[in-house]
Amino acid sequence: MHKDSSRLQIGILGCGPIAQAGHFDAVRKARNADLYAICDRADDLREAMQAVHQPQAAYADYDAMLADPKVDAVIVAVADQFHVPLALKALAAGKHVLVEKPLGVTIEECDSLGAQVEASGLVLQVGNNKRFDPGIAYARDFIQAEMGERMALKAWYCDSTYRYAMTDNVQPIMRTSAAALRPAGDPKADRRRYYPLTHGSHLVDMARYLMGEMVSVQARLVEKFGAYCWFTAVDFADGSVGHLDLTVAVRGDWEEGFTVYGEHGSVKARVHNPWFHKTSEVECFSSKDGVYRRPLGEDAHTYKRQVEGFAEVILQGVAQRGATAVDGAAALRALVAISRSVETGERVRLADVTGGV
Repeated sequence: MHKDSSRLQIGILGCGPIAQAGHFDAVRKARNADLYAICDRADDLREAMQAVHQPQAAYADYDAMLADPKVDAVIVAVADQFHVPLALKALAAGKHVLVEKPLGVTIEECDSLGAQVEASGLVLQVGNNKRFDPGIAYARDFIQAEMGERMALKAWYCDSTYRYAMTDNVQPIMRTSAAALRPAGDPKADRRRYYPLTHGSHLVDMARYLMGEMVSVQARLVEKFGAYCWFTAVDFADGSVGHLDLTVAVRGDWEEGFTVYGEHGSVKARVHNPWFHKTSEVECFSSKDGVYRRPLGEDAHTYKRQVEGFAEVILQGVAQRGATAVDGAAALRALVAISRSVETGERVRLADVTGGV
């Protein structure tokens, strides 16, 4: 495994499922980062992860990890409700931050965090890892460089009833602990809130990544046989329109993808479940030469690639390709607007919403 001579020393906060399935492996495999430290207050969980991943340091106390001068950056891999306060602590300690999506749970706290990021001069990246899928990145480059004026987007994210039977085969066996820190109540019990934050955050970030700013939405929600389906009509700032389909869960295979129509071409993409580390199947058609283009994307470990992108910004000063704090706040604002539209039945302007989903 190739490692660059200059590498970011990363501490991971939280030893729960997303760290076990994604972040530990990603940092260890990244060419320009090292897993320097891990942190979790649950002794049994932390010690188990320490034995498997062998960081140089392990902490039960977050403040102690932040005080370690060898830690350059932290990955905040804990429950959504803790993202903003713990990211703020890292910034105050002078550490760069990669924080899991969604950025936060209210628009106000996300905006506050964004202001602190700007004042600090540090890098904060939101864990919208699909921006680092080579196929999706190729599609975005084509849309911006070749397509000309954009007309419409159709995008869908349909979780599957069979997803866990599939992903359990490729993910590590998860370790849990009764001592792990959890938010009050059971956030997962409110499906109308949990599914948009968990799954919808990917869908709206993808729409913004491909098409630019969203101005207004009009959404409908159907609940049947334990499944939830949000259909959302979108107006983008450039005058193009969109349709977003968030369904949890379809009775069939995982379905995720998008189609974009534009002045000089079109894009079609089938996005695979990220845990399979397989690049999206993308076809970009250009009317300028009448040719379809299909990128291979041999490395589609998007969790590893997002760490490498994060480290490149910090170590080399390259432009940030990952989602910024501004992107994270805008994505949450879109989710709140969708929620308000479902409640009222009316079209909702993103600029008018406050609060959370």
